Amino acid sequence: MMDKKQKKFLTVAPFECAWPIDLRFREAGRGCVAFDAFAHNDVTVVFREQVGSQHYHYKRDNCPHYTVIIGSHRNKRFKIEVDGKTVVDAAGVGLCCSSAFQSYWISIYDGLISIGKGRYPFQNLCFQWLDSNPNCSVQYVGLSSWDKHVGYRNVNVLPVTPNHLSLWKHVDYVEHDLGEDDLEQELEDQIGNYESWGLGKFLENWELSDMFFVVGKEERVVPAHKLILAACGDFGLSSSVEEVVHLPDISYSVLHALLQYVYTGHAQILESDLHSLKSLSLQYKVMPLVKQCEEILERLTSNEQLVESAKPVDISYPSWLQCSKTFPYGLPINRERLERFLSTGEYSDLDIYVGVHDLVLQSHKVILGSWSIPFAKMFTNGMRESASSMVCLKDVPLEAFKIMLEFMYTGELNKEATDGINTLLLQLLLLADEFGVTLLHQECCKILLECLSEDSVCPILQVISSVPSCKLIEETCERIFSMHFDYCTTASIDFVMLDEANFSNILQHTDLTVTSEERVLNAILLWCLQARELYGWETVSELILNSTPEILFGERLKSLNEFLNLVRFPLLPLELLRKFEGSNLCQQIPTFDHLVKEAIRFLEFGVTGSQGSQKFQHRKSSFKELLYICDGDSNGVLYFAGTSYGKHQWVNPVLSKRVTITASSPISRCTDPKVLVSRNFQGTSLAGPQMEDGRNASWWMVDVGQDHQLMCNYYTLRQDGSRAFMRRWNFQGSLDGKSWTNLRVHENDQTICKPGQFASWPITGPNALLPFRFFRLLMTAPTTDDTNPWNCCICFLELYGYFR
Repeated sequence: MMDKKQKKFLTVAPFECAWPIDLRFREAGRGCVAFDAFAHNDVTVVFREQVGSQHYHYKRDNCPHYTVIIGSHRNKRFKIEVDGKTVVDAAGVGLCCSSAFQSYWISIYDGLISIGKGRYPFQNLCFQWLDSNPNCSVQYVGLSSWDKHVGYRNVNVLPVTPNHLSLWKHVDYVEHDLGEDDLEQELEDQIGNYESWGLGKFLENWELSDMFFVVGKEERVVPAHKLILAACGDFGLSSSVEEVVHLPDISYSVLHALLQYVYTGHAQILESDLHSLKSLSLQYKVMPLVKQCEEILERLTSNEQLVESAKPVDISYPSWLQCSKTFPYGLPINRERLERFLSTGEYSDLDIYVGVHDLVLQSHKVILGSWSIPFAKMFTNGMRESASSMVCLKDVPLEAFKIMLEFMYTGELNKEATDGINTLLLQLLLLADEFGVTLLHQECCKILLECLSEDSVCPILQVISSVPSCKLIEETCERIFSMHFDYCTTASIDFVMLDEANFSNILQHTDLTVTSEERVLNAILLWCLQARELYGWETVSELILNSTPEILFGERLKSLNEFLNLVRFPLLPLELLRKFEGSNLCQQIPTFDHLVKEAIRFLEFGVTGSQGSQKFQHRKSSFKELLYICDGDSNGVLYFAGTSYGKHQWVNPVLSKRVTITASSPISRCTDPKVLVSRNFQGTSLAGPQMEDGRNASWWMVDVGQDHQLMCNYYTLRQDGSRAFMRRWNFQGSLDGKSWTNLRVHENDQTICKPGQFASWPITGPNALLPFRFFRLLMTAPTTDDTNPWNCCICFLELYGYFR
């Protein structure tokens, strides 16, 4: 009954997506996924027509998909996105939990998306939304996350049947072999450092402490940090001398609960100690804790419970108080006070010298250490900074470091750094990576992902290509570069500074989009030359005449020989390949010579030793794929032109002037170009003969438009109501409407034998790889009709292939 019974515990890192091979609907557009999730926020489930990559992100996906986000906006919102655009943004639906696994289910049925909580699908429904233009092709399920790790388990993909409401009542819920505590610990172990690090590491820790309490009659010594206490209440602490605070009438458990609440946002205390905790909190003006103690005491009193019991009570800093004025860890620490302490240097125990500047930044070791493990180790592992109040950071950009420091105190990015993609943002990204400030790193990544464009990919790739934590940014940049290859390699010469690995990935990218393989060749030559200006292969051929490849290309000569194999020479016109053959490039570079001659042999004779090689196949991304399905279908180029290339309802493309059709005879009642693309049967539709070069010639010609080309691999025609059946004709293509190339030659073709009959033929061989603007069906011999043997009697024509 269940498609998926996942026994292993799965953790998905930020900006990543897991695509287990068996997370797939049995029927496209219809299915349900049920799962458990353990997350602080942003449980993200993607429904897609095809499987994505590990570093896939729905914000950068141009393919049709649905995205359901539970706990968006830091666990405050529920969202549904269609193709990256938000269609649902609701409050408080199915929010996440970071202390235990929760069960959810999401179903899709012909565009109806249903979301619920609980173990059983279609029970405890929380939300429904109907897509007015449903995507009935989504089939694969991706488990993703946004800015924090998400743990998944018990993932099941289930079919949706008409009687599913009763069916799922009998579904057995699969429990894990591991216990709940073990699973949660496993997740905590896998989650990044920023989840387990923070002020909690310094709770009652002598490291970096500058004061201590002497508590209870036993005079137990408890260390603390002035800055943290002063930021959450009024402890009356001096900023200049080490403080000792005596609390003889307070038990250790009460002080521990107070400090635990301050440092972690959570505390546990016995009901019998609630009054003491409230009094101590009030004494030091930790007002959020005072209020929560009062609420708990009031609730216990109203329920007529004894407050003197030994039952433990859990207290957590409420999420609704975690607004912009609080410390970013969700602690009862006032952000405005922290900012003031940073600007005034109050309680400071650290002077930071950045680079060669005389400017001294006063800071606090406990704050830097709570955000950054490298800083924490620097201050606590016996390094000289442990005993010193001064740190010198060389090769660190001052402005970027100041912004990172402000982020550590406020949890927010300076607007100057977030103003689009600039040098400051990239410097900040590298600093965050160097010092392990994970949340800042992710904020920078978010901005980059949202602002990436073809103009910015080159400088970004040059900066982040060596940073492992920026893999998603790197892959996204490579994809954008590939999709805008012509622009990125001609708008500027910056691309020649890319790493070899990045440029190689771009050249081999499945989304590489080019107008011509000549552009690919030119880009490779420029990159290998490390050129300082833009020029084509002709200039390189001239340069090599007075030099040698070793001198001209230097250390990149080896890369040139490898990259040339990525150029699909057989896709280039034979005339251009002949020019290559006579160039200095062929004479001086053996690899170039071999590839050019191989392409010429293929185009002339269809002979090659590696027919299945990618170099003999068109780049699918360069053209829209419009492939033949059956006779008279709506998948062809001429029908596509009638829909304004997929934008509007169909209109005869001749009337809308998307295509032009002409005949060998003048327009008349029986020779009407509109008929060939009208989709309606016409009893009489013909192109009459005219004399060309002293011979009869009858033809229909299609012009797909000045800015369009087609690599034709199939064509369909339909006989009109007559019995004038063609037996010998040529189907041809042309770039200028004057010089024609035979795509298929028909000799004594007996296929058409009935009036009104459809017939279709494939185009094979090298010519199927060539793009043309004009196409012509030319009769080369009379038809079977003795009365008017040179009338070309067809009433429908459609072309298929790869259209640009």
